[in-house]
This record gives sequence, C-alpha cells and structure tokens, in this order.
Amino acid sequence: MTHVSERNGAGSNGAEGADRQPWTAGAGRGVRKRTATYADAGVSIEAGDRAVELLKTKVKKTTRPEVMGDLGGFSGLFKLNTAKYKSPILASSTDGVGTKLVIAQQLDIHDTIGIDLVAMVVDDLVACGAEPLFLLDYIACGEVVPDKVAEIGAGIADGCRYAGCALLGGETAEHPGVLRPDEYDVSATGVGVVEESEILGRERVEVGDAVIAMRSSGLHSNGYSLVRHVLLGAGRMRLDSVVDDFGSQRTLGEELLTPTKIYAKDCLGLIEETDVRAFSHVTGGGIPGNLNRILPGNADAVVDRSTWRPQPIFDLIQAKGRIEDNEMEATFNMGVGMFAIVSSDDADRAMAYLTGRGVEAWQVGEVIDGSGEVQMMGQYTRG
Repeated sequence: MTHVSERNGAGSNGAEGADRQPWTAGAGRGVRKRTATYADAGVSIEAGDRAVELLKTKVKKTTRPEVMGDLGGFSGLFKLNTAKYKSPILASSTDGVGTKLVIAQQLDIHDTIGIDLVAMVVDDLVACGAEPLFLLDYIACGEVVPDKVAEIGAGIADGCRYAGCALLGGETAEHPGVLRPDEYDVSATGVGVVEESEILGRERVEVGDAVIAMRSSGLHSNGYSLVRHVLLGAGRMRLDSVVDDFGSQRTLGEELLTPTKIYAKDCLGLIEETDVRAFSHVTGGGIPGNLNRILPGNADAVVDRSTWRPQPIFDLIQAKGRIEDNEMEATFNMGVGMFAIVSSDDADRAMAYLTGRGVEAWQVGEVIDGSGEVQMMGQYTRG
C-alpha cells in the first residue's frame, strides 16, 4: 500500500530536512497538513480483503490432496505425485472470456462468467489428454465491490469443481482511471499433467477413424463482438427481450450468458473407456479452424452438417446480421463444443459413454485420405 504523508517544519533543518518540507501554497503562510491515501486514488485494500474473505469457502471446495498451504501466501503450492507417472509432462493454457463480459456487466449478473473462464482454459488442457490440476485467476476491475468480486470468484470456483481442478490462487487488481467503476476483465492460467506416451494429437489420428461431436451449451465464449454488433447494435434488440424460439420465456440476455460447457471430466473418462486419438476444443475459428489443428497432413475430416441442428441462437444471429454461412462457421461453434476422434471400432462405445454422462454426442463424420483439411458437407437440420 502506498501512503504519502506530509511533515511539519519542526526538526527539518539543513539540506536533508529541506527535501522533507511539506508542500505549501505560499511562503510565509501557515502550513495546512495534507495527506493522501491509496483510497484517495481509487484503490481500497479493505475492499479487496473483504472480497477474498467472501471467497474462501468456495475456494476450499476446489481443493485436491496435492494442494499445500492455504490462501494468502505469495504463491500457490501443489505437490505433484510423480510416482503416478513414468514420464509426466506438464501442460499449460491461458485464456480469457472476451466481450461476453460486456453482457454480464450490462445485466449486472456475474456468477456465471467464471465458469466460462475455467471452461476456456481446462477444455484446452484436456485436448492433449492432460488432467487439469490447478488454475490461477486474475480479475482486474475499475472498483473492487466485494460482493461483485465474490460472485465472479464463486463462478470460477464452481468451474474448477466441475473440472476437478484446484483453484490454487489468483489476483484481484483495482485499476481506477483505466477501467470504469463498473468494468472488469478476467483471465486465468491452468496447469495439467499427462503421461508422455499418452499425449493426444494429430500423430495418433488415422484414416478410417470416427469423428464424434459433443453438443455445446450455446455460443460458449466466442464471437460476442459480432453478436453484440448484429443483435444489440444494428438489430436493436434488448437483452430483456423474450425470444419465443429459446423456449420457457427465456430472454436474449439469459441465452447470451449461458455458461460454456466444461468437458474436462467427460473427455478424461472417455480416454479411459475408449481408444481416443485426439480432441478438438471448438473456440474462435469455429469448426473448420479448430478441427484441422488435429489432422495429420495426409488426412481430411469429413463433417456432415445434416447430423445435427444448431441451437436457435445461431439462426437468430445469422438472420439479423445477414451473415454468410462461411462467416458463421468461421466464428461460432454452431452447436458443437468439442470433437473426439476415436477408433472406428470404438465409435458406438464412445457415444454411449458420453450419453451416459449426460453429454449429447453423435458421429458427425470420419477421417479420410486428404491433405489436412476439414470437408464440411450437407446442410444443417432446420425447423
């Protein structure tokens, strides 16, 4: 904490003392004591401490046996059990939530954005077969409002529990003058571990493998700048507008804040049950831009659009913005949040396992001879 205080003139003689003289408006006039505190500059240490206290119970629920120490240290400690592995490889991922935060701030709803944050990190980690171990978060805000920070943090803690990783620590920073009092941004870094011989990726993918799709919960956390432009800008829609196609009197704001699906435990279980070659987490770049990241140079993935129906939110965005098909597919997940490439012999088993865990899954295509491209075929099911 920075604290600047002024001294009176007593005992401040000589050159050294002159450097310590208080500021005065004019020579020979009485000195009026002036003090400045960090709070005067817009930063409240007490509010930050209060936010941490509100979060402690939630954070403790994310602990794992490997976590050492307690909250409040200068670093988080995690004792990796190396006896479980022959050659453990650490995996790391860092991400944010993007402009989905603007919707949360406009609606003053902050308890789900943390789930989005965790999902963006851990679902990248599991794509290589890594088990997420722990996560560190960072929250920057214009003003620390303890209850609001606690809501954000509670969502992060919930996401960590869903993923099975520990929330090992983090930082809440107050940035007055940089962010408005009601503005904030979040980011996180996660660390996972995978046995070196079990790393998933394009090297394992073979011609003839099955491509399994896992349904998304909606938009997830990508494309929101375009969403806000076409729906709230040019489309002149309101966040409290009820959209009949969403069902159950669901508003546009509720749909846009639907938390990102966390697939980490589902994917780790699928690895145990079937011969998984690779996972593709569908984020920015859409289906073609992410699925091609796990294809070898001698193979293509065929994706048959007719095997599923994207959620109504995608139709609404496309219609309101008059967006071309290829732009939609390059921006949004179109209803698929994760792909698994598995041995063709295990395709039925993979879908049965995922369905049993409550994940809607289906075979969307296969891997064929090619040059590392994604072949999108057919038309989406509508109506």
